[in-house]
Amino acid sequence: MHGEYKVPGGKLVVVDVDVEDGVLRHPRVAGDFFLEPDEALDAVNRALDGAPADTDAAGLAARIDAALPEGTVMYGLTSEGVGIAVRRALAHATDWTDYDWQLIHEGPQSPALHMALDEVLTAEVAAGRRPPTLRVWEWGAPAVIIGSFQSLRNEVDPEGARRHGIEVVRRISGGGAMFVATRRHYCLAA
Repeated sequence: MHGEYKVPGGKLVVVDVDVEDGVLRHPRVAGDFFLEPDEALDAVNRALDGAPADTDAAGLAARIDAALPEGTVMYGLTSEGVGIAVRRALAHATDWTDYDWQLIHEGPQSPALHMALDEVLTAEVAAGRRPPTLRVWEWGAPAVIIGSFQSLRNEVDPEGARRHGIEVVRRISGGGAMFVATRRHYCLAA
């Protein structure tokens, strides 16, 4: 079974694992993270091997933390992130058709409200409190939307935006600036 998880603000964690007689077997953790010392990765795999397959992400993280060599440093990786990747592997959900999607279409909204809803819905889906969600953006006003890490000064002329009645808002996701008018766009919170 295969699971992946992008640690918020960190790196990708990939887990391949088998289940035999209700316990995890032969776990193989990989990704684009950094882990010091080198033997810490073997400790992570050993900590997962033999864990009951119904152990939640927090329980798996506790097993990992207890097994790590003293002084272990994780760059772009957390024990909880590994636990989440394991749980995803065990869910067998590897395709968008495996999910029960919820559709939200409320009509035109202000750009600021759209960005706030994106943040709330994404957090709710990530926490497992709502199913994967497809939301239709219909803009009540034109706007420039900048990515979470973009420089406002480098992307937008604030005075020009004000002069033309264009609101400038920041979204929680990365990526480039985009201009929207009063038309439909789609946002996934999966």
